[in-house]
Amino acid sequence: MTHRWTNAAKAAVLAPLAALSLAWTAAVVTTETSSPAAGSAESSEPGTLPDGSTVPAEAIEAPASMSWGHAMGAGSAAQAIASASTNAIPSAALAAYQRAEAIINSADPSCHLPWQLVAAVGRVESDHGRYGGNSLDDQGEATPGIFGPRLDGRPGTRAISDTDAGELDRDRRFDRAVGPMQFIPSTWSVVGVDADGDGVRNPQDIDDAALASAVYLCSGQDDLSTDSGQRASVFRYNHSREYVDLVIAIMTAYLQGDYTAVPNSTVAGGYLTPLAPGEQPRDGAGGGGGGPKEPGDLDGGPDGPGPSPAPSDGPTAGPAPAPTGGPTGGPTGGPAPDPSEPVPDPTTPAAPLPSPTVPVPSVPLPSLPVPTPTVITEVEAIAQCLAQGLIDNPLDPNDLFDQCVADLLNP
Repeated sequence: MTHRWTNAAKAAVLAPLAALSLAWTAAVVTTETSSPAAGSAESSEPGTLPDGSTVPAEAIEAPASMSWGHAMGAGSAAQAIASASTNAIPSAALAAYQRAEAIINSADPSCHLPWQLVAAVGRVESDHGRYGGNSLDDQGEATPGIFGPRLDGRPGTRAISDTDAGELDRDRRFDRAVGPMQFIPSTWSVVGVDADGDGVRNPQDIDDAALASAVYLCSGQDDLSTDSGQRASVFRYNHSREYVDLVIAIMTAYLQGDYTAVPNSTVAGGYLTPLAPGEQPRDGAGGGGGGPKEPGDLDGGPDGPGPSPAPSDGPTAGPAPAPTGGPTGGPTGGPAPDPSEPVPDPTTPAAPLPSPTVPVPSVPLPSLPVPTPTVITEVEAIAQCLAQGLIDNPLDPNDLFDQCVADLLNP
């Protein structure tokens, strides 16, 4: 079993945590530097997370979420894995996941949490904050707000009477999971963190929610660099083996680089569904079939070979002789052909007809304006650098991350 650091030992690595948290937040979201930032040396005690809370020494057994899959739709587990790259991660969510990894592993070095695991939970729980018509705003808050099904004991849910007086989930009778990481209010009260220093622990804020998920997953003694540790912590998050398998599969795709970052307002890309063995294309394209016969079809049904040729009464090796209609010798009673003229050979191809020359008037081309260079914002530059796998080191003002942002802002 991996040895857990004591609070005194954690204090040794938390000294630079204040600068890291504040610099990271300032880089992604503009904040007032004059306001007290959670996690600063003045506002937190040794051995704590940025807002003064601590990583629980004992594993949290109460689930963080009790319903899942509503954000993905029926039968979409394989889709979520296959479309990991096309269903990109909003830049605010990607920054929050990576920041959560940096903070939690500084506060608890024995956890070894990869940000891809937090991202996989976010994908399953809310499609990175995009479930139900939501999107992440510039501050990383899900708008208009993500609220899971009422936990009233109906099929697929457990009955949990209200624990927050409706403050978080807007329901005073039963609880609902809330926010991009779908925390039950009672569990949020244990792990909720103010990760971005705005003075509020908000489960709808992807910064707070992602770090709270990291706190939950790192509680206890599990080493999250191992498969067993990852599975144990994810199972505590949501008590479902199927949920665990899906989260681990998506995490593996993200670890292999199968993801992209997009601006927060970008709609997720679609996906292609392969045909099952023996299944015919629904629109009639491809193969030899076109589905059931519809009125007006000429192919005779799914496997029809096409229009049938007209029946014949015998071989058709050559043209039929012209009938003799009388003394004129012609089929229509016209004058008989001149025997002195040569008879054309039917096997000789006819000479091609000359193509008529059609004059093409000249059309003046429109004068197109020269496009001006595209100017990107600092937030877009940061998102592109994050997508390249670069992470800002707030202690180095000119690291690769800073150089990448500067190059994009000053091409």
